[in-house]
Amino acid sequence: MSDDAQLRVFLVDDHDLFRAGVRAELAGRAEIVGEAADVERAIAGIRETVPDVVLLDVHMPDGGGEAVLRAVAEDAPSIRFLALSVSDAAEDVIAVIRAGARGYVTKSINADDLVSAIRRVAEGDAVFSPRLAGLVLDAFAGGAEVAVDPELDQLTPREREVLRLIARGYAYKEIALELSISIKTVETHVSAVLRKLQLSNRHQLTRWATDRRLV
Repeated sequence: MSDDAQLRVFLVDDHDLFRAGVRAELAGRAEIVGEAADVERAIAGIRETVPDVVLLDVHMPDGGGEAVLRAVAEDAPSIRFLALSVSDAAEDVIAVIRAGARGYVTKSINADDLVSAIRRVAEGDAVFSPRLAGLVLDAFAGGAEVAVDPELDQLTPREREVLRLIARGYAYKEIALELSISIKTVETHVSAVLRKLQLSNRHQLTRWATDRRLV
């Protein structure tokens, strides 16, 4: 693909402001052929537009980016997926790569590097943020399996995200603002995490997450 050719990109993220920011950054450098804020609309939109690259948020309700990948990737092998997430946790990276993503970058990436990552993924390269590249290589070297944590596996992607923010000392109000959800929804997620992990309070949650290096 020549440098002058505009790539057709589909944007999947449940934060309206973030999607608007990406659209602005990619203006004139890529064609945004569609966007979606949830899994169901993402699957339908990607199948309809058949973009070159899907920029895919990892943490969304109803299975997140992994659910989108598993629904679309096998039926449309020409479409490349680049995960774009606030999370750099090992289990998130490995899960979407196993599901079929060609790359994984964090949302701290600058516009020039994002455009470069999109183009490289479209051309068939595997692209990762520098800190994640070694993690992925280690995980897949020699076909090695990533260790499975049964307790962590029972949490949904959103519950994991809330757990990390709790462990980093965020108040419920701050988590609600960070994730664009209500305080009541945050409380619901925290209650679900406590129940699933059989813990009693946020201090135990913080210790649990720290022990597993999720913070």
